[in-house]
Amino acid sequence: MSPKRAPSAPPELPGYDYLSLLGSGGFADVFLYQQLLPARKVAVKVLLPDAVNRQLIENFRHEANVMAQLSSHPSIVTIFGAAVAPDGRPFLAMEYCPKPNLGVRYRRDRFSVPEVLALGVQIAGAVETAHRAGILHRDIKPANILVTAYNRPALTDFGIATSSGVGDDASGMSIPWSPPEAFLEPPRSTPASDVFSLAATLSTLLAGRTPFELPGGSNTSVDLIDRIQRGEISPLARHDVPQRLEAVLAAAMEPDPSRRHASAVAFGRALQQVEAEMALPVTPLDVLDDSLDPEVVDEEDGGATRIRGVISVDPHAGEPQSVGAAPTGSSVSDATVRRQPAGDAPQPAAAAAPPEQPRSRRSAVLGIVGAGVVAVLGIGIVALALTTGNQPAPPANPSQSVAPPAAPQRPSAPINVGGTVDGDTVRFTWTNAQPQTGDAFQYRYERSDGDPVTAQTSAPEVTLERDGDGESCILVRLVRSDGRSSNDTEGCVNG
Repeated sequence: MSPKRAPSAPPELPGYDYLSLLGSGGFADVFLYQQLLPARKVAVKVLLPDAVNRQLIENFRHEANVMAQLSSHPSIVTIFGAAVAPDGRPFLAMEYCPKPNLGVRYRRDRFSVPEVLALGVQIAGAVETAHRAGILHRDIKPANILVTAYNRPALTDFGIATSSGVGDDASGMSIPWSPPEAFLEPPRSTPASDVFSLAATLSTLLAGRTPFELPGGSNTSVDLIDRIQRGEISPLARHDVPQRLEAVLAAAMEPDPSRRHASAVAFGRALQQVEAEMALPVTPLDVLDDSLDPEVVDEEDGGATRIRGVISVDPHAGEPQSVGAAPTGSSVSDATVRRQPAGDAPQPAAAAAPPEQPRSRRSAVLGIVGAGVVAVLGIGIVALALTTGNQPAPPANPSQSVAPPAAPQRPSAPINVGGTVDGDTVRFTWTNAQPQTGDAFQYRYERSDGDPVTAQTSAPEVTLERDGDGESCILVRLVRSDGRSSNDTEGCVNG
């Protein structure tokens, strides 16, 4: 890792008040500002004064444009805008999220299997959305998945993203989660490469260590690359992880890209099938696609897969991606390193800047697609058929086949969700349109001045503390006795 440096001075930005430093990296600092209108906290990523050169500014612009194109997805970080500060430094303004990223969490917390499955499906939708827009992320890892204030994962750090099929000898990588093809000369990247990195990320969350790391052994960069190329995945060593999930992850991390899942959607649907087999609610897989007809929403597999249109926004400027030093000791580093063109000796780069902050507003939970506040260029809400051709190729061991059956049908969502205010409380009620024995209701309620509440009730009503801001809103879904769940229905009441 590069030595720590003193952070740069926060720039004076018209319409923003500086609050604090969030983090420092090789090419940028991230600061917390209070935006004055509209009033909200935002994370501002600012290029360092000595890093302002033509190439880095162009890379920065690329990052901003990629993020803006994709940020309407609920699991991709939202960008508000980009500009140049009065002192000449380019900056990106993004939504602030105070929760730690997954790279911090997996080192201190034990992830449950249901949580890993749910966030895997959600990020698979984000990755598929990027792929349909012709963009490869190329640096998916725990530290690049943030968590919104509403516990929604959000993919960030598209600084080394590239167009599908475009070679780049100077591509970046984070070794512990990189596929074997990233170490070739020249390196290659395909959608299967992102699938590998996403599976490696999920394996890391479950194991508490990277998938090719040998506990108690040597884990230098050379060791990791050798194991990655030979497909030597360390066992998860968890009795609560079903064999089917281990098979899905192993297939996605096959050394041969042609043997992995055919797409991020196929990988996400394989994770959904594990959820169904465990009698868990099937997490919706949201995909945005700007190539489809407008004003149409298609919910495939009973709502398990939802396909909508991409909202494109113009950020006007951009910032370069920060990259990290290659790990050299026995410990595993999650730093992003940049490859040099063939023929040049690879040089370590500076430590990665902290990832951009995702959406932290109520619309991130209450809506499928959040919109940026910069100029909207286009929107389409559209439908696609997801065929069985998206199923993954079988793994080397036939007993570990991951081809899933069709996803189970979703039950109907609650209707007539409404509420009445009584003093400091609000009573929400709803109707179960197709009641069955064993039905229950899962609800999520968050007040502007309190922590979110997620709970389950068997009755079609609940009484909660009223939101002091004047509007109280709830999300309710039906949960069958077999674990299947409906889409969410929102209800709000003023007063």
